Amino acid sequence: MKYYISKVLTAFLLLCLLIISIVPFYLVMVNSTYDSVKIVTQLNLLPGLSGWKNYKALQQHTNIWLGFRNSLLITAPFVLLSGYFGALTAFGFAKYEFKAKRILFSIVLASLMLPTQLSIIGFYFLNLKLGLINTFWPFIIPGIANASAVFFLHGMIQQSVPDSMMEAARMEGCTEFRIFNQIVMPCIIPGIATISIFNFVSSWNNYMGPLIILSEAKKFTMPILIATIKGVYLSNYGAMYMAIFISIIPIILIYSVLSRYIIHGLTIGAEK
Repeated sequence: MKYYISKVLTAFLLLCLLIISIVPFYLVMVNSTYDSVKIVTQLNLLPGLSGWKNYKALQQHTNIWLGFRNSLLITAPFVLLSGYFGALTAFGFAKYEFKAKRILFSIVLASLMLPTQLSIIGFYFLNLKLGLINTFWPFIIPGIANASAVFFLHGMIQQSVPDSMMEAARMEGCTEFRIFNQIVMPCIIPGIATISIFNFVSSWNNYMGPLIILSEAKKFTMPILIATIKGVYLSNYGAMYMAIFISIIPIILIYSVLSRYIIHGLTIGAEK
């Protein structure tokens, strides 16, 4: 009896967490289909009829799809670079011995503790000297040195990739890069998928960096355009919700695509 009660309570708590997680996204989608009066004066639980009207009002003042494209041009390369080179660096720290290994890994960990705001001035002047102001490169190149990916994947490589497998590959004549690409990478796909979700969200929602580096309106990303929409539409909340809804679609899609790899990895771990 106690077993069934505990299962019911667990299911109930999980259902509550599911509702709490989904409700904000659902309300954004629903409110994007209502006008400002209904958004302010009532709680809307079903889609309305003003979605197209809000979209047209949004497009009349802001090219939201241009911002969508700009954010995608930044985020996609950043996620790919951070995932691959983060895994490569973590592989080096996890499976090789070299001088100052612990010191270098400690520096990587220490960099995670520094707030982004502390380095923003140096970040700006560095890109100014390199001639990268008003370009997308300052937000793509840092993906090569992503400390969070290195830290996250380091432990996973240590646990998921046995040394005996690597030694067998070396005996068969595999180079170190081939070992990484064909043996290590498939073993840590769930970890790469997980860190890719976090990196995608952080890059897609990055507001401060593009605000400082980008100066041309045609290069503005989604967070900047949404901020400008808040200034333009002081009372048109429907247009604001429409812009926010468009901006969260890629986040939902990327999680839907990559979450199955995470679940698959957890299932493999449970079977082992």
